[in-house]
Amino acid sequence: MTSASEHSTPPVTDHAIVDPTASSLSGQASQNALTELRSMRGTIDNIDAALVHLLAERFKATQRVGVLKAKNDFPPADPEREKAQIQRLRALAEAAHLDPEFAEKFLNFIISEVIRHHEAISEDHQRTDAS
Repeated sequence: MTSASEHSTPPVTDHAIVDPTASSLSGQASQNALTELRSMRGTIDNIDAALVHLLAERFKATQRVGVLKAKNDFPPADPEREKAQIQRLRALAEAAHLDPEFAEKFLNFIISEVIRHHEAISEDHQRTDAS
């Protein structure tokens, strides 16, 4: 089991890649509004960073699942599991006041990537076994 510290995501503090003050609105708004906008965007940037880190952790876990599936000759996709996950995520989205259609599209994209990775792992495993 992993510790809580392994799942925490540090806030984004390195803005060397993207200028957080960049905006096409600079000449159109008051300084107070631009300051507030930068603050709000900073929050969004931190959430985006957390999402990337969470997705990386999720894909590490699904890679381990893919290896287990390949070693045991399980198929890369599990439609019943996927259906249950979609239903679960839609319910979570509704509870969080997030559009369930959006949540489903997001999860379907992730599932398709996971299946693609599992297929590649399975193919690699089959090549290794054939050698």
